[in-house]
Formats: sequence, C-alpha cells, structure tokens
Amino acid sequence: MTLARIEDLGDRLVVWNLNAARRGALSPDYYAALHEALVQAAYTPRIVAVILASEGGFFCSGGDLNLLATRAEQTEAARRGNIDKLHDLIRAVIGCPKPVIAAVEGGAAGAGLSLALACDFTVAADDARFTAAYVKAGLVPDAGLTHFLSRLLPRAMATRMLLLGEPVGADRLHALGALSELALEGGSFDAAMALADRLGRGPSATQGTIKALVNSAATQDVFTQLDAERDAMARAQGSPEATEGIGAFLDKRAPDFEKLRSAT
Repeated sequence: MTLARIEDLGDRLVVWNLNAARRGALSPDYYAALHEALVQAAYTPRIVAVILASEGGFFCSGGDLNLLATRAEQTEAARRGNIDKLHDLIRAVIGCPKPVIAAVEGGAAGAGLSLALACDFTVAADDARFTAAYVKAGLVPDAGLTHFLSRLLPRAMATRMLLLGEPVGADRLHALGALSELALEGGSFDAAMALADRLGRGPSATQGTIKALVNSAATQDVFTQLDAERDAMARAQGSPEATEGIGAFLDKRAPDFEKLRSAT
C-alpha cells in the first residue's frame, strides 16, 4: 500500500500524505511523491501551486519513532545520510519556483512542523496544535526547525517550544504572524485551494522570482539583496508578464496572466 499520492488538478498539484495510521508520519513514499511534484511544478508552466495535505485529520507527526529507534545501530555517517534525505526535501520545498501551500488539520509535530513552516503559505485549522517535542525523546531539532522558529517567533516562545516541548495552538501562532491564515476545523484544504485560485490569477514566473528574493533576504546582507533585486527587476521589466501587467494597468483593465501560461 502506497503512503502518498499526487493529485493533478490542472493548474495545481496536491500531494497527499496517506499515512493516517501514524498521523501522517513521513515515509519514503511521501519523500518520493513530494520530490516528483515539486520537479513537475517547476518545469510545467500550467501549474501555479503545490498543496500539501494529509488524510486522517493530522497534517504530519514528523519522523516515525519506530524507525528512528533503529538508527542507534547505524554509524554516525549513515545517520547523517538519512537526515540529509529529509533536508533535501526541505530544500526542494524552499527552492521550488512555484508557491507551496500547507493545509494543516489537527496539527504538525517535529519534522512535520518544519515542513509546514518551509512552505510559502501555511493554512491551519483553528484547533490545530504545533509541537516540537524532540527534547522529550532525547533528540534535537532538524529539518530547519531552529531556523524557522527563531525567524518567525519571539525567542522566548521558540525556546519554550524547543526546550520544553510545549505545544502551541494555531490561533497563537497566527497572531504572531507565523501562519498565513486560519480556517475552521476541517476547512484548511478549502482555504488552501482558495489561495491557489488567487495565485493562479497572478503572474506565475514573477511570483517565483519574488519567492526567491524573499528566501535570499533571510540570509543575505542588505547590499547583496539590493543587487539581487536590481538584477531581478531588470529582467522583469523585459518579460511578457510585465508587458501584460503594465499594459493592463494603463488600459484600466484586469491583467490576463493566464493567457501567457496557456500560450507556453
């Protein structure tokens, strides 16, 4: 039985985590499906977004502890290799030129929390809870979690989540700006689909450039970022999307970016 599948909805891909029996724990099937979807999205103009969702009412509980319990028998080099597979998945989400949207029901824990926060939009049901309880298992965070939490949250809250393993509700994280939006229980997927609708009306290539700039701004100094913005703007000014967008503004009409994708 496969634990993941890709649903192609024409202008978007939905990657379903089917590991409901283990609350959406990560699996090799899921790694493969998500990588495949991200590559397909990157090279297919008609696709405007990738949505991550899970069956079973819980987004992702992270690594499977039954599997992690066997890692002590491996060499440290082998353990590093296994962790790199997870980190490659996070890199792929961040590096995908199309927006990635997490639809979080129930909650996200451990590497599942990292995956949700690596996405460009994190939509959560208002009763969802987010947990980083590595410390309770004698483990340390991976998958970029210390980066995401320290960037998105006040240090005091990030420290409590990581050192005490305290869960935090979606409403509190949303109030602090760590989540894109809240939905009613059971409504996160519909809200993610609505976001994809809005993205689909925009200039997809330009969105990809903006995503890359936002990501680089987190690690580059302002002078390097100024150069990156200069180069990106110079390219954008000569693009078909800019021709359509500027022309629509001057003509006082709505831009039609979708026709550019269909002509590709």
